Amino acid sequence: MRGDILKTYKTVHTWTGLIGGMALFICFFAGALTMFKPELDRWVSPPAEQLPWVEEERLSLLVQQVLEKHPEAANSFTLHMQPNEGTEAPLSWQVRGKDGNSTFWLASLDQANHLLVREHSPSQLAHLVDLLHQTAGIPGEGHHAWGVYVMGVVCFLYGLALLSGVILLLPSLVKDFLLVRRNKTSKRFWLDAHNAIGITSLPFHIVIAWTVVVFAFHDQIYDGLGELVYKEQPMFARAPANPDAPTYATSELMMPAQLAPVIAELSDNFQIMEASYSRVAGNAPSVRVAGSDAEHMVRSPSFGFVSLHPYTGEVLDKDYLPGFEDNWLDIVISVFALHFGSYGGDTIRWVYFLLGLSGAFIFYSGNLLWIESRRRKQREAGQMVEQQRNACLMASATIGVCWGSVAGVAFAMSIGKWVSAMGGDANAAYLWVYYLVFLTAVGWAFVYGPARGAVHLLWLCALGCLSIVISAMAAWVAGPPLWWHAGLAMVEITALLFTLIFAKMAINTHKRARFGARDSVWAYTPGTASNGASVVPDTAASQS
Repeated sequence: MRGDILKTYKTVHTWTGLIGGMALFICFFAGALTMFKPELDRWVSPPAEQLPWVEEERLSLLVQQVLEKHPEAANSFTLHMQPNEGTEAPLSWQVRGKDGNSTFWLASLDQANHLLVREHSPSQLAHLVDLLHQTAGIPGEGHHAWGVYVMGVVCFLYGLALLSGVILLLPSLVKDFLLVRRNKTSKRFWLDAHNAIGITSLPFHIVIAWTVVVFAFHDQIYDGLGELVYKEQPMFARAPANPDAPTYATSELMMPAQLAPVIAELSDNFQIMEASYSRVAGNAPSVRVAGSDAEHMVRSPSFGFVSLHPYTGEVLDKDYLPGFEDNWLDIVISVFALHFGSYGGDTIRWVYFLLGLSGAFIFYSGNLLWIESRRRKQREAGQMVEQQRNACLMASATIGVCWGSVAGVAFAMSIGKWVSAMGGDANAAYLWVYYLVFLTAVGWAFVYGPARGAVHLLWLCALGCLSIVISAMAAWVAGPPLWWHAGLAMVEITALLFTLIFAKMAINTHKRARFGARDSVWAYTPGTASNGASVVPDTAASQS
C-alpha cells in the first residue's frame, strides 16, 4: 500500500479518534455498567419491605379496589407475575404531574382483602449511568437531548476511525497480530495493546458504532422512509379510538391467567412476566403482556411482548412476540439485542461488560498515543524537545475527563448509599456527587498538570472504588441504618479488584513521572529526574 494512502488514513484515524475519544470513553465505561443496572440499583437501595403477594384468583379484586380508590391508575398500571427482590408488589403504576415529575405507587391486598398502597421512590443511580452511556454526561433528558445527537455524530466518526484503523493495520496484520512488545518503548507497548484489543473486538465495535447512529437519528430515518417509501401511509400509528366501540365495566378486565391460553395458542414457550394495562376506562383499551422466550432473540433484556384487548382477549399486535416478527422487525430487534446484550443470559452480560471496559481502554490509549507521537516528531525534527502546549492540554483533558467520570460514578454509589441510610434524598445526591467529582477532577488535571494530575486522579479512582467496599463492610458489621445484600457480593468483589488496579496504575505512573523520560508530559519536571539522577531512557521499564 502506498505511503501517501496510509498517511491519509492515519490522519483520518487520528483526528476522528481524538474528536470523540473522551466522550466515547465515558459512554463505554458507563455502557459496561449498564449490563448490571438492576444490581446497581439494588446495591444502593435499602431493602424495601415487600407488600404481600396476591394469588391469581385475587388479582381481579386488587385491580378493582385500586381503580375505585385511585382512578388515575386506569390510564396505565402493571401486574407483576413473579415476586423477586426487584419487584416489591403485585401491582404498580405511575402518575406524571404537570411539572413533568412522576410519582410511583405500589399496591396489594392483605389477608382480609383490604387494599394496601405505598408510594415508591425507585433508585435513580442506574438512570444516571444510563444517561452517561447515552450522552457522555452532556446535560439533558429524554431521547431528544442534545447529548444523544452529539453521540450519534461522534459514533459516525467512530465508525470512520474503525475503518481507517483496520486499513492502517492491514500491511502488518499477519506479522503483528496479538503481538504486544513490552521490551520496546512505551509508545510501542501502548500501540500494540491498542491494536490488539481493537482488532480482536472489532465486530463488537462495528455493531456499537452502527447501532448508536441508528438510535440517535431513528426519528429522522423514519421520517425519510415515510416520505420516500410509505408516502401518505404512516409507518407507526396507534389505532384511533373508536367512539362506537362497546363500553365495558372494569370488573370485566381479563387477568393474565385468562389471557394465557390465547398466548399459548401463538407460542408454547412464552413465559408471562408482567401485564401492562392501558386506557382501560376509555374506548381504546389494551394490555401488553411481556415475557421471555429462551429460543428467540428479543428486543430488550428477557422481554418480548404481545398486545391484546383486555376485555375480549383479541390479539391486537403480535409483531414483537418472539417468532412472529417480520423481516424489518427482525432487523430492529437484532439491532437492539446486539447493542444491549439482551441474549445469552449472564454469560453475555459479563462478556459485554468486559468488551465495554476494553473499548474505554482503546479510546484512552488512543489519546495517549497521539500525545507520545508529538514528542517523537519533535525528536525526529532535531528540535530541543519541549512539550507543546496542545499536547499538555490534551493530556490534562484526557485524564480529567476519563478518570473523573470513573471516580464520579464510584463516589455517587457509595455516598448515595450513606445519604439514603441517613434519610436523605439519595436520588438528588447521585447527580450532585457525580458532577461535583467529575468537574473537580477536570479542573484538578489542568491546575496540577498531566503528570501529577494523573497520579492524583488514579488514587482518587482507587479511593472511590474502595469506598464501595468500605460501605458494604460497614453495613455487614454494623447493620442498620446501612444494609448489605448478600446476593450482591460480586459488586464489592469487582470494586475491590478495581481498587487494586487503580492503585497499581497510580504507583506505576508516579514511578514514570519521577524516573522516566524528562521530555514527556508525564514527567514531574522537565530536564532532569526529580531526585537529581540521570535520565532513564523511555523504555517499558518506566511504563505506566
